[in-house]
Amino acid sequence: MAKNYNRYTTIRYIIDASVLGIAYFLAGNFTNGDGFFHETPNDYLFISVSLLSWYIAASFSKLYADRRSNKYSEEIIFIIYTQIVFSVLLSSMSFFLRNVLQYTTHFFIVYLGILFTLITFTKYIIRKYLHSAIFQGKLFDNLLIVGANTKAMDFYETINKYYYYGYKCVGFLDDHTPKMNGCHYHGEIRNLSSILQSKEVDEVIIALPNTHNKQIQECIEVCDYHRIKARMIPDLQQYTSSSIQVNNIGLLPLLSVRSLPLDKLENKVLKRTLDIVFSILFFLLIGSWLLPLIALAIKLTSKGPILFKQERWGLNNEKITCYKFRTMVADSSDIDANGFYHQASKKDSRVTLIGKFLRKTNLDELPQFWNVLLGNMSVVGPRPHPTPLNLEVMHTVDNYILRHVIKPGITGWAQVNGCRGETRLPGSMQQRVNFDLYYIHRWTFWLDCQIILQTIINLIRGDQNAY
Repeated sequence: MAKNYNRYTTIRYIIDASVLGIAYFLAGNFTNGDGFFHETPNDYLFISVSLLSWYIAASFSKLYADRRSNKYSEEIIFIIYTQIVFSVLLSSMSFFLRNVLQYTTHFFIVYLGILFTLITFTKYIIRKYLHSAIFQGKLFDNLLIVGANTKAMDFYETINKYYYYGYKCVGFLDDHTPKMNGCHYHGEIRNLSSILQSKEVDEVIIALPNTHNKQIQECIEVCDYHRIKARMIPDLQQYTSSSIQVNNIGLLPLLSVRSLPLDKLENKVLKRTLDIVFSILFFLLIGSWLLPLIALAIKLTSKGPILFKQERWGLNNEKITCYKFRTMVADSSDIDANGFYHQASKKDSRVTLIGKFLRKTNLDELPQFWNVLLGNMSVVGPRPHPTPLNLEVMHTVDNYILRHVIKPGITGWAQVNGCRGETRLPGSMQQRVNFDLYYIHRWTFWLDCQIILQTIINLIRGDQNAY
C-alpha cells in the first residue's frame, strides 16, 4: 500500500492547492462583482503566498497525517487549527507586502470562510473515497502478526471489525498456537524471514510478551533487514488509559506516565472558560426559545414537574444535584424489585411519549448547562451516574472512582464512542470507564472541541444507544 498511499497523500496536497485558488476566485466575486482574478502578477503573488502559508500551517498542525482510523470530527478540529495558524501567517505576510497586496478586511473574512467550507467538504469527500477504496481492496496495508496471545487476538478482531482502518492480516506466526480466530497460520516465529521473502507484507505487528526480549529483538532485526516496518503491542494493560511517553537516557529507554493535564492551573482556567462561554452562547442562541418549548410540551403531555432533579456524584465524589427534563411518569421508582438501580431500557414503560423523543435526541440533558454555569459540571467530561449505580459498581469495576478526579460532563469521550445507555452487559461499564480515563489522561482543549462537534453530529444523525 505504501506507493498507493503516497499517491493518495500527494492528491490531497494538489486538491487543497486547487481549493485555495477557487476560494480566492469566489471571494473576489462576492466582495467585488467583476472578481479579482485577472491573471495579474498580484493575483499570482497572493495565491503563492496563500499556498506557502497553508502548507506551513499544515506542517504545524499535521493536517496531512494518516487519520483514516479516526473520526471525521477530529479531522475538522485539525482543519480549524490549521486555518487559525494559516490566518496568522497570511495576515503577517500580507502586512509585509501591503504595498503590493492591497486587500480589504472584508475580503479576508469572506476568503477564510469560503476556504473553510470548501476544505471541510473536500476532506469529507476524500475520506469517503478512501474508505470506499479500502473496502474494495484497492488501498490497504498487509499485516503479519507475530504472536497469538490475547492482545494479538484483540488486534486481529479490531482490524477486521473496522475495515476502514485499512489493514488486512495475511496471517500470523507463533511457536505454540496454530489457531487464531480464522487467521491463517504461517508456522513458527523462526519462519519470519522466509515469510517476508515469499509474501507481500507491508508491516509486522509484534505481539509477544515483554519477557521474550531476545525473540522480540530478533524479529525487529529481521524486519530491518527486509526493510519492513515493525510495530509492537506492549504488555502495558495497566497503563492503557494513561498518557505515556518513552524517553531515552543514553541507550536506556524510560517509560514516563505523565501527570493529569487538568492538574495544571492554566488548563483548568482554559476548560472553565470554554464551559462558561459555550453555556452562555447556548442559553442566548438556543436555550432562550428551545427550553420553554420543551417545558410546555412536557407540561401538556403528562402530569408532574417539568424538571427532574437527581443526586449524582461530581468532582472528588461530592454529591451534586443534576438537572434534567422529566422523561418518565411522575413518582416512578429508580429501584427495581431486586433492590438494584433500575436503568432505563428500550420500551421502558416508565418513559412518557414526549420523554422518548427527548431521550432519543438527548434534549433531556439541556438543563445541565445550568449545572455547568454553577460550576459543578463541565460541558465535556465523564457522565455523572446516580448514587445507587455508583454504589453498585464502584467495587466491581476497575478504577471506577478515578473517573471522579475531574468534573462530570454533559457529554464525554465514552458517549461519542458509543458507550451510553444501559450497562447491564458484562464489561460495558468497564469499557465506559476506560474511555473516561483515556479522556482524563489525554485532555486537551482541542479534544473537548472534537467531542462537542461529534456530539452535535451524533445528535443530527441519531444514536442507536439513545433511548
